[in-house]
Amino acid sequence: MTSPIDFREIFDRIPSPYMLLDREFRYVAANAAYLRTLQRRWEDLEGVPLFEAFPSEGVSRAELEASLTRARDSGEVTELPLINYAIERPAHLGGGFEDRIWSATHTPIPDETGATRYILQHTQDVTAIQRLKEAAFGSRSATMLGDEVLRRAETVQSQSRQLRNLFMQAPSFMAVLRGADHVFDLANNAYAQLVGHREVTGLPLSVALPEVAAQGFVELLDRVLATREAFVGRRVKVALQRAGGEPLEERYLDFVYQPIVEPDGSASGVFVEGVDMTDQVQADERQRLLLDELNHRVKNTLATVQAIAQQTLRGAHDPASFAEAFESRLLALSHTHNALTDSQWAGAGLRQILNQELGPYGAERVAMDGPDVHLPARVALSLGMVFHELATNAAKYGALATAGRLVLTWSVTGDDSLVFEWRETGGPPAVKPQRRGFGSRLIERSITGELRGRIAFDYAEEGLMVRFDTPLARYLD
Repeated sequence: MTSPIDFREIFDRIPSPYMLLDREFRYVAANAAYLRTLQRRWEDLEGVPLFEAFPSEGVSRAELEASLTRARDSGEVTELPLINYAIERPAHLGGGFEDRIWSATHTPIPDETGATRYILQHTQDVTAIQRLKEAAFGSRSATMLGDEVLRRAETVQSQSRQLRNLFMQAPSFMAVLRGADHVFDLANNAYAQLVGHREVTGLPLSVALPEVAAQGFVELLDRVLATREAFVGRRVKVALQRAGGEPLEERYLDFVYQPIVEPDGSASGVFVEGVDMTDQVQADERQRLLLDELNHRVKNTLATVQAIAQQTLRGAHDPASFAEAFESRLLALSHTHNALTDSQWAGAGLRQILNQELGPYGAERVAMDGPDVHLPARVALSLGMVFHELATNAAKYGALATAGRLVLTWSVTGDDSLVFEWRETGGPPAVKPQRRGFGSRLIERSITGELRGRIAFDYAEEGLMVRFDTPLARYLD
């Protein structure tokens, strides 16, 4: 047997707001959607007269009471396409009254004699749609849309949903603020993302976003309301707390504060629209820093080339030897520059630089043992020249000039210093030179001067051994 239909449960599950009044306009029933919209509990409304629960005077009270009375006395459905009716905000949302715009339909429910026993009200909060229309079209929106369009609450509700969806999904952030306290009437998804998905609707700006209020934006909104002149901000820095308990995060915004002007010429609110430009600002800053760094590195490179030319010239016996040595050293510098360019001057790997300098001599002749250390750009440039000079010397006078080999070992200490050992084996005995050539001076200057490290040479019977250590601190870049 089929269970009887529970109409009370159906009534409570209807997504649109409905409530039921008796002939004295006292609350008899209200569904969940109505209680959510009005932000009330049923135990606070049951049996309470409507105008006691939601007090109002003047035109709004008169219009609503007249519509209810006409439905009760005539037995005919009455409609209020648009009615301004302020409701009291709960204490936890700051208290006070909040202006809202409603669309309502009143349907009389007769008893067995045909007299009206109850009045069913279907009400819809259309504040958002009206604010959007006013922000987009000004105070002429109701006239532009026409009385016929606004006549029925169902039509208004449908339009509201469509426009609200467009508003909520807009790529730029948007919000509508109302009154002297700048209460949020509406904020779209992009705005919610900007402020860390905090609940702002129905709250004054100073309550919803206290950190913003402390940065002068309330005074700016006050000025827009007072002057009725729009404000356009370009890349304005604002600090936002986008996650609870987290420090403030700097964002850069392009935005417009557009006053919402009423027929009497006063401004009732501000329409906010803008774009988060933080990524672009940060990209521009990175580009500026890169250009500054490029200028700095070009100057350093030119100074290095000048020093290489001068020193190579002093040690050259003839133009041919100068050209060969100078070209070789410039090529070594170029190789390291290529490695750094590949990483956008973020540094280069130690093995990468060693392979570039020693690759032409055959991998079987070079043994490497050490971690894959990432070198800051300045360290990579200096060590590239050092390894080039050591390899050139080994190819002319040391292990690589015969059938010898190179054994390279390195490690990184706890204080972030690179310890490196260059050992030549299987070649002729190492002989300490009678005079210090450019290569020796370049190696020492690079390690002790440029990199503030230490270096030691051991001219042993088994071959040359060079040991150095240098810090890898980031400030060297």
